[in-house]
Amino acid sequence: MNPQFPAFKKLITHPVRFAFFKLIKLPAAFIAGLKVGYIDEQKTVILVKHGWLNQNPFKSMYFAVQAMAAEMSTGLFPVGQTYKRNPPVSMLVVGLEARFVKKATGLIAFTCNDGLKVAQLIEEAIATKEGRTLVCTSVGTNEQGEIVAEFNITWSFKSK
Repeated sequence: MNPQFPAFKKLITHPVRFAFFKLIKLPAAFIAGLKVGYIDEQKTVILVKHGWLNQNPFKSMYFAVQAMAAEMSTGLFPVGQTYKRNPPVSMLVVGLEARFVKKATGLIAFTCNDGLKVAQLIEEAIATKEGRTLVCTSVGTNEQGEIVAEFNITWSFKSK
């Protein structure tokens, strides 16, 4: 585990700092309204509410907004585990699979529980100095707890 993860968590869970971070680094996520609902070293929940700015013509959430929220729910783990890391570790999405189950309306929560797998794989990448890949799963659920979408996002890690 990266000893800097608590500092990263503090940064990400501060609403003003995270809003500024999104505005500067992820403007589409800022416009779409992505928010951190929960984060620890094992689980991340990203919340996004269906609205006029992120809808499709079918009166549900645009698929790209769902993909963005799913990617963020899997991506906060590697960012937190590589935050101020020495040696630095590069990370990149190298694959994405999605399954859309139900119209996404209302408040949607994208949950990923792969934090410990990410931490372990990053440690392996540092120890071996070889690239590693991992498929992380994010499940989007509506306010009734029904699954609206499932994403498998493949991350690649390599120690510099």
